[in-house]
Amino acid sequence: MKKQNINLYLASPRGFCAGVKRAIEIVEKSINKYGSPVYVRHEIVHNKQVVEELKKKGAIFIDELSDIEDASRPVIFSAHGVPKSVPQEAKSKNLSFVDATCPLVSKVHRESEQLNKNGYDIILIGHKNHPEVVGTMGQLPYGSISLIETVDEVKNLDPKLFKKPVAYITQTTLSVDDTAEIINKLKDKFPKIKEPVKEDICYATTNRQKAVKKIASDCDIFFVIGSRNSSNSVRLVEVAKKAGCKNSELMHSGKELPIDKIKKSKNIGIS
Repeated sequence: MKKQNINLYLASPRGFCAGVKRAIEIVEKSINKYGSPVYVRHEIVHNKQVVEELKKKGAIFIDELSDIEDASRPVIFSAHGVPKSVPQEAKSKNLSFVDATCPLVSKVHRESEQLNKNGYDIILIGHKNHPEVVGTMGQLPYGSISLIETVDEVKNLDPKLFKKPVAYITQTTLSVDDTAEIINKLKDKFPKIKEPVKEDICYATTNRQKAVKKIASDCDIFFVIGSRNSSNSVRLVEVAKKAGCKNSELMHSGKELPIDKIKKSKNIGIS
């Protein structure tokens, strides 16, 4: 049987960003310091393989602090960040906690607080119910931040409802191109809108999307190795498709390897 020659294109950079590595390390060091178990509120990062490995080492993942069965054990807040109400609740319950929020997410939190203090109406570009968005909106009193997800939602905004100067912030893991389109529409509607001094989409997200764009058009099929609940991973699939590889998909584990598709492909991209 004649062997099939396959060209494999690896996006560079790829893999975990510094914020993810930091959060994982915080859980591992906490287990080493305090022993097991340690609680982790929400998945520390959106990667099923990482979560399962940490479970084996002694991490117990919970949705809310009320799920903690042993209050003597520490709890870690995920890299996505949490509303201010969460550490306040932890203190009221006398829980020991460690904050593993990504520093770039914390930057957006402080940004929102400063804008609010300076009298701005704040628009947040992000995905509804994503943990990072929930955490960012939870930095301020309810109603202080307006969330938009799409260009169409910008069209429906009524400038007359905004009584103060307007500013925008964004989730850190969005599509760079889609977000730019939304921002342009916001600037059309609010010519004096205040933008971040430095963009909120994190450098790792931006660099990985650029890397995918460079190779996607040369590929017959493109695999993004990640989890379905990962905003970064889902965005990379979208970027690959828009960059020219319509046959792009998210691969959660080796068991999902589509051998039939691979056999039909000569150029394969991976991120």
